[in-house]
Amino acid sequence: MSTAKLAERAAEHLHFLCVHLPTRAVGSQGNRDATTYAAEVCRAAGWQVETPTFQCMAWDENGADLAAESAAFEVFASPYTLPAHVSAPLVVLNTIEDLEGADLTGKVVLLCGDLTKNQLAPKNFPWWNPEEHQRIIAALEKASPLAILAATTRNPETAGAVYPFPLIEDGDFDIPSAFMTEEEGQKLAASAGGKIDLEIRARRMLSEGCNVVARKGGSGLTGNARTIVTAHIDAKRGTPGALDDGTGVVVLLLLAELLRDYDGDQVIELAALNGEDYYDASGERLYVEQNADMSTIALVINIDCAAYREGATHFSLYECPEDVAGRVRAVLSEHGLAEGPQWYQGDHSIFVMGGRPAVAITSALLYDLMAEITHTTRDTPEIVDPAKVAQIAQALQALLTWVLSVQDLRGLTPE
Repeated sequence: MSTAKLAERAAEHLHFLCVHLPTRAVGSQGNRDATTYAAEVCRAAGWQVETPTFQCMAWDENGADLAAESAAFEVFASPYTLPAHVSAPLVVLNTIEDLEGADLTGKVVLLCGDLTKNQLAPKNFPWWNPEEHQRIIAALEKASPLAILAATTRNPETAGAVYPFPLIEDGDFDIPSAFMTEEEGQKLAASAGGKIDLEIRARRMLSEGCNVVARKGGSGLTGNARTIVTAHIDAKRGTPGALDDGTGVVVLLLLAELLRDYDGDQVIELAALNGEDYYDASGERLYVEQNADMSTIALVINIDCAAYREGATHFSLYECPEDVAGRVRAVLSEHGLAEGPQWYQGDHSIFVMGGRPAVAITSALLYDLMAEITHTTRDTPEIVDPAKVAQIAQALQALLTWVLSVQDLRGLTPE
C-alpha cells in the first residue's frame, strides 16, 4: 500500500475515532463503539481478535456551584466525584502537617499551596503511587470533611495541559470534591471561617469496557515468542484525543491491514489497551492479569502522542538487547524516525517493569504537547499529520519483518 493511500486510510480511521465519536472515555458508549470499530477492522484483515471485558465506572456531571458571602465562584466537579449539596463553614489548609492535625467534620475544606501542587495518584493505582500522595489521601479520609475544594495551578507532567487541573480524579475516593483556579482559590480563602454553599451535580454508574487484542501467527502453539504493538484506545473526558492516543490506535489498524498475510511461527499481537487515561487503568490491569507470565514477550512497541504536524517522530529504547537495539535504530532511522529521550508516562512502562524490552514511539515535541494540548479540546485531528501516521506504520512494518525473521529475540542479553 502506498504512503498516500495509507495516509488516506489513517485520516479516515482518525475521523471516526475523534470526530464521529463524541468521547472515548472509559465506560462511555463512545468508548465501546471505538473498541467495536477496532475489532471489526482487525477481523476484516484476517486477525484472530479477542475483546476481554472488565467492569468500570461511567460518570456524568452537570456542573457545580459555589457561593460565599453572596459572591459566586467558578468551580468544576472533580472527575468521578460523588454529588454534594452542602452549606457549611470553610476551612483553608496549605500543608500536609495542617491537614493531618485537622478535624474537618461538618466542614468544607479548601486545599491550597503544597497540598495542590501535583495531581494526586488514585488511591488504588497499581504502578505509580507516591508516599506523599497516599499520605494526603489518608489524611483527608481521616479528617472526613463534607466536601473538598482544591485550588490548583499548572502541572503538565501529571495533568497534561488542563488548567486548573482536578486534584482528585478517583472513583475509589468517596468524599465529594471540586476544583478551581489558583486565583479563585485565593479569593475564596478570604471567606475562611464563614459559611459557604456548594452544590456538585454528578452521578456514578456501573458500566463495562474491553481491550481489543488481535493476533496472527504461532500456529496455535503455546510458548511461541510474541511481539506486541500497543496503543491506548481510551481518551480523557472532554478531549477528542487525536494525539492521545487516536494516532496510536490508527497505527495498529494500519498494521492490521499491512500484515494481513503474515502466518509465521512467531506471534504478532496488536493490543488496543483501554484505560491509560482512566483512574483505575482497568484495561491495563486486566491485560497484566491475563499475561502474568511475560516470558513469551520478545519485544513491545508502544505508540502514544505520535504524528504531531510539527517536528519529528521520535523513538526511544528500553532494556533492549544490543543486537536488537542496533537493528531497531537502523530500521526506524531508515524510515525517517529519530532517536529521542526516554519517557515513562505510557503503557510501555508496564512491560519494562516486567523486565521486557520495549520501544516507544512519540512526537519530538511531546513535552510541549503535554503542556499545551493533551487532555484538552485542542487535541483534534487538525493537529495530526496523516502522512506521519503512515510513515510510522511503514517503519513498524519493516521492523516487524526483521523481528519475525529472527528465530527468537528472547535469548539475547540487554545492552
